[in-house]
Amino acid sequence: MLSRMVDDSALKADLLSYLQHARDALLWKLDGLSEYHARRPLVASGTNLLGLVKHCAGVEAGYFGVTFGRPFPEPMPWMEDDAELNADMWADASETREGIVGLYRRVWAHAGATIESLPLAGRGAVPWWSPERREVSLGLVLVHVTAEVQRHAGHADIVRELIDGSTGLSATISNMPEEDAAYWAAHREQLEKVARNF
Repeated sequence: MLSRMVDDSALKADLLSYLQHARDALLWKLDGLSEYHARRPLVASGTNLLGLVKHCAGVEAGYFGVTFGRPFPEPMPWMEDDAELNADMWADASETREGIVGLYRRVWAHAGATIESLPLAGRGAVPWWSPERREVSLGLVLVHVTAEVQRHAGHADIVRELIDGSTGLSATISNMPEEDAAYWAAHREQLEKVARNF
């Protein structure tokens, strides 16, 4: 039994580490941008960097809060049933970057307390899922939320590249070949030529 607890503890730490890397990547994409660029919608769906952070704050507050009977204590009016459609995906004029980033960090702390207090097999219920899927474990929720935040960190990577050409995994790890602008222009043109053949 002790070895299983140690294994669960190590697995929980690994899962939380992957989640935190995704969170950090998402916030890093805001670094050095003006308010305009942090909020700027660059695709038809309106996806924007600050909106992605706001959305992930709401996602984590729900999954690590209500699901396990520990509602996040701060109001999130954009998550209510009567909120404007997609209100969680953009920051209105009354919401500041510092406010949204600060909220997300407080959500992390709340989520961390939930994760710490339960074993991976700890049970919860996701009220917005269908009844046959609603009952979940903490382990499943950790995987689900990590996948969601990673997905949005990928969106943020593309949006940031559209803004100023910046790419990479983190401030210290680009995870990209170290080439100059001429290389990337030639590379893109090569891909465009191949694509045009289809």
